[in-house]
Amino acid sequence: MQRRPTLEDVAERAGVSRALVSIVMRDAPGASEQTRERVRRAAEAIGYRPDPRARRLRQLRTRLIGVTFTAGQEFHADLVDGVYVAAEDLGYDVVLSGVTPHRDEPRALRILIDDRCEGVVLIGPSAPPRELAELAARVPTVVVARRVRGVDVMRSDDVAGATLGMDHLLGLGHRRVTYLDGGRAPGAAERRRGYRRAVRAAGLPELIMSGGLTEREGAAAAYAMLDSPTLPSAVFAFNDRCAVGVMDVFIRAGVAVPQQVSVLGFDDSPLAGMAHIDLTTVRQDSAGLARAAVQRLVARLDDAAVDGGPVDVALEPTLIVRGSTGEPA
Repeated sequence: MQRRPTLEDVAERAGVSRALVSIVMRDAPGASEQTRERVRRAAEAIGYRPDPRARRLRQLRTRLIGVTFTAGQEFHADLVDGVYVAAEDLGYDVVLSGVTPHRDEPRALRILIDDRCEGVVLIGPSAPPRELAELAARVPTVVVARRVRGVDVMRSDDVAGATLGMDHLLGLGHRRVTYLDGGRAPGAAERRRGYRRAVRAAGLPELIMSGGLTEREGAAAAYAMLDSPTLPSAVFAFNDRCAVGVMDVFIRAGVAVPQQVSVLGFDDSPLAGMAHIDLTTVRQDSAGLARAAVQRLVARLDDAAVDGGPVDVALEPTLIVRGSTGEPA
């Protein structure tokens, strides 16, 4: 394996001391412009690049924000993109640590702490509230997309989002709306509560089925509905991926969407806006959530006078009407 060029290699190439190369690379005073140019040319010629990790080890602060997220969740990917933008604006770098079926959340978080991240943003964490509060007592922590007591939280108002979706379906005239539940996923309890409030207020039956976070779980729910004596006139899925799974099974079975069954999702993922899907959905403000999370975390890191109490900020979602919903047949 080819050895990475060092400061000594640059010094030898430029015919100067290692200390002088260090001055140039740190853009510190003490070298003439002519010497700086000669050192930079030498560094470029041999492919030398400063090692940011080594620089951080020499500093008291790393200016690194760690982020945990669940791989495969499109909404989490949108949030990660927003965190990058917000962190760069505030002079911080981002270290990502994904949660996968073979890499659990504690390990993902431990890697960030080991990398000397000054604070962490946890997107949809599954850890118990007590563990999250203990973590926040040791490391500045902001939770995104989950309601948790005792920790700084940035989330969507999921109850309001579910209410928006139900108001849309009820306004179209639907009276048999099946809700596909998200189980123990972040935000699931709140969305379920919004659905229940809406149907109770309208004097309609609660039709709640097990759903989930993926297309496969949505498809399983759709097959179960096809096996039942009566189809609902509308399906409100926990998220867009679940909704797409429902649509796929219905269309393959000859059930027209929305002519026979309307389908509504949640998140407004990139998938929802594709022309052949055209999914009506509840949009979460991913950019706003990411920006608020980073700003709160940086305030804790940079401002010793920041209010020490945790905050719970809920951003209002919006309804995006597309072609998957319509009046009942």
